[in-house]
Order: sequence, then C-alpha cells, then structure tokens
Amino acid sequence: MGIEAQLPTILTVIATAAIDSINPCAIGVLILMISVVLTSGGSTKRMIYLGFLYTFAIFIVYLAAGIGLAYYFASVPLFIAEYISITVGIFIALAGLIEIKDYFWYGKGFSLSIPYAASKMLENYASRSTAWGVIFLGMFVSAVELPCTGAPYLAIITVLAQYFDFTAFLLLVLYNIIFVSPLIVILLLVAGGKKLQDIKMWKQESRGAMRLAIGLLMIALAWLLIMISNGTINLG
Repeated sequence: MGIEAQLPTILTVIATAAIDSINPCAIGVLILMISVVLTSGGSTKRMIYLGFLYTFAIFIVYLAAGIGLAYYFASVPLFIAEYISITVGIFIALAGLIEIKDYFWYGKGFSLSIPYAASKMLENYASRSTAWGVIFLGMFVSAVELPCTGAPYLAIITVLAQYFDFTAFLLLVLYNIIFVSPLIVILLLVAGGKKLQDIKMWKQESRGAMRLAIGLLMIALAWLLIMISNGTINLG
C-alpha cells in the first residue's frame, strides 16, 4: 500500500507555468515582430500596442484550449480518466527525455519543435505589423506550438481536470498569465531602452538551459500524473 501525500496545487501550477513561460517560439516571434516594427520606423508606442495584442491573442487561445480540454477530461468516467492520466504521463515523460536530449545533442534526431514550413509562415506573418495581422499571428503561434511544445500545459490541464471547478478555472487563468508574462517583460524592456540584440543573444545563449529545465519539469509532471492516477498523491 502506497503512502499518500498531498501537494499544493497552486505551487505546482506556478512552478510549471514559470518554466513553460520561457517559450522559444513565442519569444522568438515577438522579437522578430518588434524588430520589424522598429526598423520600419514604427514608434515605441505602436510596438507596445502591437506587442500586447500579440500577447493577448496567445493568452486567449491558450486559455480557451485549456478550458476545453479540462472540461473534456472532467466529463470522462473516472475509470477511463485514470488510464488517460497514465497515458498522458507516459507521453509527457517521453517528451521530457527528448527535451533533455536536446540539451546535450541539439539538432540531432527528433526534436519537439515547430515544423520548418510553419516557422517560415510565422516569419511571414510577423512582418505584417497591423493590428489584425498581429492578432492572427498570436493565434497562429498558439495553434502551432500547442501540439509541438504544449506538454507541460497538457499535464497541468490533466491535473486540474481531476476536480475542475471555479478554483481550477482561476488556476488555469493564473497559469496563462504567468505563461505570457515574459513577453510583456520583453516588451517593457525594449520600450525602456534595452537593446533588442541583447535579448536575441540571451534567447540564443539560454536555449540549452530552457530545454533542460523543461525536460526535467516534464519528467516530474509525468511522475506526478501517474502518482495521482493511482491515488498515491493528492493535490489540494
């Protein structure tokens, strides 16, 4: 018989969102968009305006997807939900191992990344610095990266779906606020005079550490999901 333990859900959500928020794709597209706006003579005010539209679009799409999946998982009978949790846990563990592999051997073998064709489309859309174009860009980024790099979010959705109520909904909102917060910080840094080249260098230099941190997080979340499914761990 296993020993039951209880972990605070809010700390699990915050820690996962904080690591998941260092998202290379969403940050990379934002940097590209900022570069296009500034080099084409756009003002700092316009850059902030378009940047917030882009960030808000990502927030809304991710939140809507999270609510939809959580409601779906919550509607599944309990005995099936247990198998779903285990399956998701195994999937996330494999994804974590791939991310850790990329820390040591980046670019070799299979990687969890947005396909090349989709990344080129993102670059093209990022050059269209109009309000509707930027909103569509944020929605497109979310839709493309969710299946490729959304494993941590899927794990949290599966956890919250165990008892999806208004509190779980607020935690989902909190997750997504934290998830988009680096985008807002980058916007404010550039508006405050930080050189865009310095941010690009930071993104490039931190790529390996991002992969390692996300990989370790995924393995921890996979273990957590499996422990929750067999009743060893409860979240409260």
